[in-house]
Amino acid sequence: MYAAYVLVLLLGLRRGEVLGLVWDGVDFDGEELSIDHQLTRVHGRLLHRDNTKTEGSATPLPLLGLCIAALKDRQQIQAQARQDAGDAWHESDLVFTTKHGTPIEPRNFNHSFDMHCRKAGVPRIRVHDTRHTCASLLAALDVHPRVAMRILRHSQISVTMNVYTQVPSPETRKALKRLNKRLTP
Repeated sequence: MYAAYVLVLLLGLRRGEVLGLVWDGVDFDGEELSIDHQLTRVHGRLLHRDNTKTEGSATPLPLLGLCIAALKDRQQIQAQARQDAGDAWHESDLVFTTKHGTPIEPRNFNHSFDMHCRKAGVPRIRVHDTRHTCASLLAALDVHPRVAMRILRHSQISVTMNVYTQVPSPETRKALKRLNKRLTP
């Protein structure tokens, strides 16, 4: 699920968007990601819908190097899972599937995320809270609010600024600088 976690943290994808992501929406050459589907559970049924939460959600996002690397890794993992499953594989265009090619249950994604947070020793947050983390990191990096709004695919800037973004403290800024220094080769 590494690639899914990268996408929810760096691009602020919603859980349903990342689970509904299809390979047709991944353009490695053009370095863009189209989010035109979502996977949701409604009245006990798992639905792969051809629409997103907001109209602006369908606008393609630039794919960053870390996202591209994670998605290419995901392709290899999925190809190996397809080979290992043999006849038990359920063919779909979904980027994130179980080891048999079936869609990932949204609740199972939440449990997996919680488990990885625990193992990493980081505070537990809900998957949806990664959108808040993404927004706050963008604010800490002085990204213009309109750009943050586009990345998070909100229909109104007030949602981005009033609900999702926390103004960073000086300590947060220092921590991000240290993190950046550690992650920069």
